Amino acid sequence: MLVTRPWTTVRPAHAVALGLAVLYASYALVRHHSFQTTGFDLGIFEQAVRSYAAGRWPTADLKGPGFPLLGDHFHPVVALLAPAYLIAPRAETLLVAQALLLAVSAIPVTRFAVDRLGGRGVVVGVAYGLSWGLHNTVAFDFHEVAFAVPLLAFSLEALARERWRAAIAWALPLVLVKEDLGLTVAAIGLYLVWRGVRHGWAVAAFGVSASAVVVAVVLPAVNPAGGYPYWGQLAETSGLGWLRLLTVVALLAPTGFLAARSPLIVVALPTLAWRFASGNAAYWGVEHHYSAVLMPVVFIAFLAANPRRVWVCATVTAAFTLALLLRPAHQPTWDEAQRATAADVLAMIPDDADVAASNRLAPHLTGRCRVSLFPGDAEWLVVSRPVGAEDEALLMRTASATHRVVAEADHVILLRRG
Repeated sequence: MLVTRPWTTVRPAHAVALGLAVLYASYALVRHHSFQTTGFDLGIFEQAVRSYAAGRWPTADLKGPGFPLLGDHFHPVVALLAPAYLIAPRAETLLVAQALLLAVSAIPVTRFAVDRLGGRGVVVGVAYGLSWGLHNTVAFDFHEVAFAVPLLAFSLEALARERWRAAIAWALPLVLVKEDLGLTVAAIGLYLVWRGVRHGWAVAAFGVSASAVVVAVVLPAVNPAGGYPYWGQLAETSGLGWLRLLTVVALLAPTGFLAARSPLIVVALPTLAWRFASGNAAYWGVEHHYSAVLMPVVFIAFLAANPRRVWVCATVTAAFTLALLLRPAHQPTWDEAQRATAADVLAMIPDDADVAASNRLAPHLTGRCRVSLFPGDAEWLVVSRPVGAEDEALLMRTASATHRVVAEADHVILLRRG
């Protein structure tokens, strides 16, 4: 069993986490203030947290009028953000909370790295913090998996140090983050069984049972359609096998493929299995937030494999991160004058108004209005341009029939009924 040396591991680990928290939060807030965040998914989660803060079950009008969000995915852990949201009821609160959660996950990774490698371990901690899975999470709004990343990081560190009770304690709350993570808990349980830990089978059974009950009972009971909405995506998939292979290569490459030498890598298999089994091609690649929960698994497995090539980890991770930063943005970025104009137009909408907004404008209103996605039947309509030809035609018909133009710029138009 490894012995922790607090004065050589805790201080560097917290320093890395602090630096990452500042970096993540700054990046996320700049994106938001540049109108690069979206209603799907930042606005949806703000509506959920706003519901919790008001003492209600989470609903998201962006998904549909009064849509019960716990019928979409099972993430009651998001309620933990309600106290912070009561203090600062804004979308930025969710972005900063996510930044802090991801940054905290660097503490166990860096601590374990320094314990294994000495001062060079800080390089691994920084490489982890800049890994593409975490970068893509920060760059794509807010998601509940931000809670899973530190839980997995602390659990995997405890597994690597053979602190079985701590590993179990950190793993069990994962079932409150998302319905599929019960299978990850089961994988941790099976690893404990392989290591001869007495409670391993109980942990595995708990994880499988939790996922089964949530998917078969809880979600269908809450969902308006009466079923689990993602069963249909578990269809036969063909083609694009190279994209799945790319994901596996991208996961292991930052560690020089050494992570695959550790049995701890088995904890990553449930997440990869449901993603690759899905008929939704968005799950197969390296985009979005889907690989965030895999980053602590891969890096702790790398460290547990008694690595020697620490600079491989740093170099490849830096290359991946640079490629991500240099790629074209998914959304066009408005200049400062356009952002100011958009903010002025949105300020014309009164609090508690009923608004149908385009995707990029929605998260700037969900903190103070009832917001649905355009096109929709609402008193106020606010749309960012350019929009598709069909939406543009609908907007013009609406303007002439039931609404009047209140404000218009070359990139934003605001209408009101009457």
